[in-house]
Amino acid sequence: MGPHPAVAAIRLAVRRTLAELAAEAGVVSVAPARAAQPRPSQPALAGAGTTLIGNAHRHPSGLPRTPAAPGSPLVLVAVSGGADSMALATATAFEAPKLGLRVGAVTVDHGLQAGSAERAAQVAERLRELGLDPVEAVPVEVGRHGGPENAARDARYGALDAAAERHGAIAVLLGHTRDDQAETVLLGLARGSGSRSLAGMPAQKGRYRRPLLELDRSATREACSAQSIPVWDDPHNSDPAYTRSRVRHEVLPVLEKHLGGGVVEALARTARLFRDDADALDQWAALAERDLRTAEGALDVGRLAELPPAVRRRVLRRAALRAGCPAGELFARHLETVDLLVTGWRGQGPLHLPGGVEAVRRCGTLVFRRQGD
Repeated sequence: MGPHPAVAAIRLAVRRTLAELAAEAGVVSVAPARAAQPRPSQPALAGAGTTLIGNAHRHPSGLPRTPAAPGSPLVLVAVSGGADSMALATATAFEAPKLGLRVGAVTVDHGLQAGSAERAAQVAERLRELGLDPVEAVPVEVGRHGGPENAARDARYGALDAAAERHGAIAVLLGHTRDDQAETVLLGLARGSGSRSLAGMPAQKGRYRRPLLELDRSATREACSAQSIPVWDDPHNSDPAYTRSRVRHEVLPVLEKHLGGGVVEALARTARLFRDDADALDQWAALAERDLRTAEGALDVGRLAELPPAVRRRVLRRAALRAGCPAGELFARHLETVDLLVTGWRGQGPLHLPGGVEAVRRCGTLVFRRQGD
C-alpha cells in the first residue's frame, strides 16, 4: 500500500525541486539501497530483526533512510515547527538521499513569545530524529523597522542567509503553500503596490525555493497527521493584531462564502499570470535603465518620458531601490509622485521617499540620492 495521498503529493513536489537542484549542482544520483519492506505479518517499525545500514535513520515511512555521502551538496529546510514546514522537512528527508543530496534544517527563534527558545530546541530535536544534519536553532533579535511582521521576516531571512553561507548550502527550502500565495496577493492588492506585488511569492528566488506553492495548506496537515508528525501552531498566526492573520481568518473565508469555492486557487493563478507579465516588464526596465543613465548616474528625463508608463515606473523603482529605499516600503503611490517629476514637471522641489531617499529633477535629469548628500 502506497503513502497517504497528501504525503505522496508533497513528496512529488519536493522531488521535482530537489531534482532541479541536483541537476544544477551536477550530482549524479544513485538511489541508496533500501531494506526489504516487512511482510504484512511483521511490524512496520524497526524491530529486533531489522538492521539499519551504516548510520541510516528510521524515517516515518517505516523504511530505513540512508543519508547521502559526506561532502554531497547540502539543502537546508527552514522549519518553524508548523505543519507546512514539518511536512516539507519530512518529505525532503525522504527524497534528498535518493538524489545524492544531504539535507539539514534551520529553525529560527524570534524570541517574541515566552518559551520560544525551548520550543525551538524541541523542533530541532524532532528534525534530528528525522535524520536531518546539520540542524540549528538560531536565536534572532527582531527590530521595529517596517512593523512587527516585516521586522520578523527580515530577521528570519537574515538568519537563514547566514546559515546557508555558514554551511555552504546550495538552497534553502521554504514551506509556503498556495494559501500563503493567495494571502500575499490580497495583501498586495490592499497596498496598491502594482503588478509585482500581485505576482506574489516566486517559486524560486536566489537560494530560496518554495516546493509547496501549488499545494493547499490542508495537504500539509493531512501529511503530518498521516505520519504522526507532531506540529506546533504559532499563536501569532491566529492573532488579529497581525494583518496576514486577519486576511487568513477573516477576509479569505468571507470571499469563499460569497464568491464560492476556489478563491485561493484563483488568486494563486492570478499571481502566476502577473509574475509572467512582471518578469517581462522588469527585463525591459533593466535594459532601459542601463541606456538612460548618464555618466554621473542620473536618469535622462527626456528619454524617460518616451517610455510606456509601466516600464518608466519600473525604471524609477529600480533607481529608488538602488539609492537605498527599502523594497517593502516603496509603494505605487510613491512612484506615481516621482513620475510627475518626469511627466508633470512644474518646478517641484525634492520628493522624500522611504529610507531617507529623495528624488530631485535637475538640469534635465532625475537624481535619486540620500537626503543630505
